[in-house]
Amino acid sequence: MSKKYNIPLARPFVTQAEIDAVVSVLKTPTLSLGPRVPEFENALADYCGTKHAIACSSGTAGLHMIVRAMGIGAGDEVITTPFSFVASANCILMEDATPVFADIDPDTWNIDPKAVKAAITPRTKAILPVDAFGPVAEMSAIRAIATESKLRVIEDSCEALGTVYNGCRAGSLGDAGVFGFYPNKQITTGEGGMVVTDDDDIAELCRSLRNQGREGGGWLAHPRMGFNFRMSDINAALGLTQVSRIEEIIAERTRVHELYTQRLSSESRVVLQKVEGDQDVSWFVLVVRLADQYTASDRNGILSSLSEIGIGCSNYFAPIHLQPFYVAEFNFKPGDFPICEGVASRTIALPFHHELTANDVDTICTELEKLL
Repeated sequence: MSKKYNIPLARPFVTQAEIDAVVSVLKTPTLSLGPRVPEFENALADYCGTKHAIACSSGTAGLHMIVRAMGIGAGDEVITTPFSFVASANCILMEDATPVFADIDPDTWNIDPKAVKAAITPRTKAILPVDAFGPVAEMSAIRAIATESKLRVIEDSCEALGTVYNGCRAGSLGDAGVFGFYPNKQITTGEGGMVVTDDDDIAELCRSLRNQGREGGGWLAHPRMGFNFRMSDINAALGLTQVSRIEEIIAERTRVHELYTQRLSSESRVVLQKVEGDQDVSWFVLVVRLADQYTASDRNGILSSLSEIGIGCSNYFAPIHLQPFYVAEFNFKPGDFPICEGVASRTIALPFHHELTANDVDTICTELEKLL
């Protein structure tokens, strides 16, 4: 039996220009370690206003390299949010350091600076805020805390490319930042990521780490242990074209976000994410939180019903500290981070991409309201 609708949750905004760029690379003998990667890096560094940009295989790889480049390891702690994709905490575990979670703000859904300050111990080496869904975390307060306590700041901006916070681009607000280019992100390279930083040492180490630890001594010279975290020229060609169209892409996402905001403005049974401070947001997804009278079971039933009629949807996010291997390793339990858990149990990501029309948004919201 066919579904009533066919509205996907996400869709990359790819045009013939991207296809032509990829084909042009495929017609050359250099599919990797060629000119497109540095061209993409330069374009993104210029866009973000940073000195360096280092392309890599994923946002997760970028976070991992920064943790390694900062010398964070066994016995060290990094304060981060439990309300995120699991990679933002996993990158700390990958270097045998310990993620220390701080609860989120109930309105912005980003890490609460007051909780960050309370979580600092003598073992804390860095703070890793996540710009959840596009709005930047309270970076002014976080930077002040980091300066006072002599901590590094790693900005996970994988979901916030293009957001402007107090006049600065997301990703440029910490000692180093990271973007991800999975197909549901603002721009895509298929798979890929980018580290951005003004720190020469971090940039040099990340360039070496992504390329098997090589550093100027030839293909078989490896002064340090590294990873195969390179980005191919095929992916970079796609990304370079996407960067050239980024204002068009963000404008379309803004248009769709405004359609949802207008349509749901009088709907008291759902809550939209609050944006803190002076921000021009580049939205990653459209997430609503059900009002407090609804339970996680209610939310799950709505997700199931929307999916059954052909409207793409998902929960965003499941709390990291309640993932099975975090529970097994650290003995986390329900109630440890109640604000995160309360928000996460009621979130619904609705379809969000450039092809959605006002009629589509009205249809999606009407079906959601029927279920509410």
